[in-house]
Amino acid sequence: MLGFMNNDWKIAGPDGLVTSEGAAGYRVFVRDLVVPCSIGIYPHEKGLRRRVRVNAELVVNEEISGNDDFAEAVNYETIVAGVKAIAEGGHINLVETFADRVATLCLADRRVGAVRVVVEKLDVYPETESVGVIVERRKA
Repeated sequence: MLGFMNNDWKIAGPDGLVTSEGAAGYRVFVRDLVVPCSIGIYPHEKGLRRRVRVNAELVVNEEISGNDDFAEAVNYETIVAGVKAIAEGGHINLVETFADRVATLCLADRRVGAVRVVVEKLDVYPETESVGVIVERRKA
């Protein structure tokens, strides 16, 4: 899998995790969240709720404080609830739009500097496990 492909980011290992040279911080992730969603451009897809799988990895630009305080951590529960709200928020034409909305949600936390979002439509073609997009965003 590809990570951030800018000069200061490098491709990571097969797990898809991205790294930055000399960066302090940590990552928060949500893996394989499957939600029903009305998504697609064709008339027969409107109003039909299909399974969509979402993966998100957030790069947090702060070190872990070490004092075990929940208020100081980026909360993955917020991401899960936000993805569910996006899926329940009405019909979406494009998986790109869904992924962009998830990326925007993740970057809303001031501590998050970058995000990688994968959105896959499941059960679309019998000969594939999924089809979808990868969106990568980072703050300037």
